[in-house]
Amino acid sequence: MTSAPVADQRRLLEVQDLDTRLDQLAHRRRTLPALARLTELDAQVGDLYTALVTSRTAASDLRRELTKAEADVAQVRTRAARDQQRLDQGQVSAKDAQALTSELESLARRQSDLEDVELEVMERLEAHESTLAELETAHAALASDRAAVVAERDAGWAEVDAEADRVRAAREKAVAGLDERLVALYERLRGQLGGRGAAPLRGNRCDGCRLELNPLDLEAIRARPEDAVVRCEECGRILVRLPANA
Repeated sequence: MTSAPVADQRRLLEVQDLDTRLDQLAHRRRTLPALARLTELDAQVGDLYTALVTSRTAASDLRRELTKAEADVAQVRTRAARDQQRLDQGQVSAKDAQALTSELESLARRQSDLEDVELEVMERLEAHESTLAELETAHAALASDRAAVVAERDAGWAEVDAEADRVRAAREKAVAGLDERLVALYERLRGQLGGRGAAPLRGNRCDGCRLELNPLDLEAIRARPEDAVVRCEECGRILVRLPANA
């Protein structure tokens, strides 16, 4: 395009300021400190949960092992009690009594060995359950911390979103009625040039790229009609000429 009303060009700077503010708010939303903290906590929760699952599985295995050890001991005790009862009743022959006595001695040794196994499993389970309890407590603490950080993040997002809504409403008002071709050019350039499609000309410097225009380009710009849409020769942005006292 070659021209647009001077007032529209100057209002375009207001639109640009509002778009810049929206970009800043979007960046702020993406980089809230709570988000980084949440990422750290999620990693910690994940690692701890893995350890917790492993520990729970090991504890469950030990409980099954203990149940089996207890059942083995109970079986030997039952057998010994039955043999002892037969001896006590005196209803067996001398030869059978001798065999029962020998078996009782063997069962006593077997019971002692099994009770040692049972005790060893109980001690391992007790130690593991203590570790498991510590992991459970740590996991609960991390979950509580994470919930607090999620609340902090949500509050931060709500604050940013509310401000963004206000800025968008102001932008809609600022862009209403502007020359459509000017706005279309601005939007295209903004997409190509990192979010900034228009900038004021301050003295001999483009406020977009912060570079000074060479005298020939500056002279050519000043020679153009007031409503001519000019571009920075360095960065390509729409260059809005302001009154001398602006």
